[in-house]
Amino acid sequence: MSLPKEPRQKMINIMYLVLTAILALNVSSEVINAFKTVDLSLVRSNKSISDANQTLYTSLDAKLKDAQSAKQAEYWNPKALQAQKLSKELNDYIEELKVSLKNKSGLKIKDGEEDFKMDDLSASTVLFENEKKGPDLEKKLKDYAAAMLSIDPLIKKEFESSLAANLQPVVGQDGKKKSFTNGYFYQTPTIASLTLLSKFQNSVKNSENQVVTFAHNQIGQVKVIYNEFAAIVGQSSNYVMPGEKVKITAGVGAFSTDAKPQISIGGSSMSVNANGVAEREFTAAGGGSQNVPVTVTYTKPDGTKESKSYTIQYTVGTPGGAAVMLDKMNVFYIGVPNPVTIGSPTGWDKTSVSMSGGSISGTGSKRTVTVSSVGSASITVSADGKTSTFPFRVKKVPDPVFKVGDGKPRMATVVFKGQQFCRAELENFEFDLKFSVVSAKVYFYGSGFPSPVSTSISGSSLGNLSASIAKCQPGSSITFENVVVSGPGGNRTIDGKTIQLY
Repeated sequence: MSLPKEPRQKMINIMYLVLTAILALNVSSEVINAFKTVDLSLVRSNKSISDANQTLYTSLDAKLKDAQSAKQAEYWNPKALQAQKLSKELNDYIEELKVSLKNKSGLKIKDGEEDFKMDDLSASTVLFENEKKGPDLEKKLKDYAAAMLSIDPLIKKEFESSLAANLQPVVGQDGKKKSFTNGYFYQTPTIASLTLLSKFQNSVKNSENQVVTFAHNQIGQVKVIYNEFAAIVGQSSNYVMPGEKVKITAGVGAFSTDAKPQISIGGSSMSVNANGVAEREFTAAGGGSQNVPVTVTYTKPDGTKESKSYTIQYTVGTPGGAAVMLDKMNVFYIGVPNPVTIGSPTGWDKTSVSMSGGSISGTGSKRTVTVSSVGSASITVSADGKTSTFPFRVKKVPDPVFKVGDGKPRMATVVFKGQQFCRAELENFEFDLKFSVVSAKVYFYGSGFPSPVSTSISGSSLGNLSASIAKCQPGSSITFENVVVSGPGGNRTIDGKTIQLY
């Protein structure tokens, strides 16, 4: 377009060109937020894989000290450490690229938080094309894959075609292959380039896990050594009358300091102290016999997980003889009928029952309580001229756990491709309640996906994801976000999950 000689019209045309350029460079906030979500999921996934790798290194070190496995460990442990060294060097280099990219996008630290221009389209081009960091990164990725496969002939045979770090060419819309730099970083928003760099780090960590797991499996499975012991004593009741029996249980428990158990007491997750024991202290409420559920999940010597559930009972005395006992727990839950048992020292024609903070229905000793808001509630029993009030807590039914398949964060590719549904399950909860999945946002990225794919599901069926599921391969990641479920109390949003395929 030629510019007119008349100054005013010339200025108008120039402003139009500038506006057009600005609109062309604009990147929508939805795209930015999608990349931020995927990048955050990749960072979390990388942390999980690093933790899993560290467990393998700890086990390999233990096998060096075990006479039965020392000979094989002396051969395979150095190979695992070589994979660790190669992976750390490349991961650190990619982390340096992230810092350089943020600096070129105007990185500033505000109140301890990073702030930079996430939609900057020039920073990636300058760093990776003009400053030649793109070809340098491509070479390092190829050299890394070759070096990992060269660690041992058996490793090369096992992973030559499936190593997560093997680079896949970028194919444009015209069907032609693009160069590494042009395909990944040319005119790419900063947040998208950061996500791609996190994806490369994810491939490196997955490759490390593949090789180290292979080396470890040549020796044997992860071995949990029970190296600490403690006395365990329990009691059946702490309130008895003369002539009643008291049962005392005592024994010795063994546990591993490297695989401490996960313990839930009364529905609350508790930390484990140095002796492998969890403790919870609470103030008794209500009256009569009370039950507290306890669940202990631990690692057995063969490396598998096992859970045991127990019920601890105690009795709360009540002045005047009246008592209110919850048939489930000492808590009322919103959206479900809460059964209670009420005791009275006199006949029911001389006993009255009332409630604040909810409603109570039924007759005689068996009643049902309904509550609608979080807080507290109380039941008042008047019997034999005496009035007793029993306070209780009111809570929401806890969030269910989103699951696909066995619910674990790592899954074999062939197993994932066979999944047709997702679900939401309540874990370690007294009531038999069901939740159904209403909707979720789904992201596919990693191996098989040069660019993240964003889609969604409605209901529990994964049928509309079939096209993306078919593209999945070892190294692919699938993130479920903004998961909405329906259950007691209506709809709610729960934590999603990232599944890493191998």
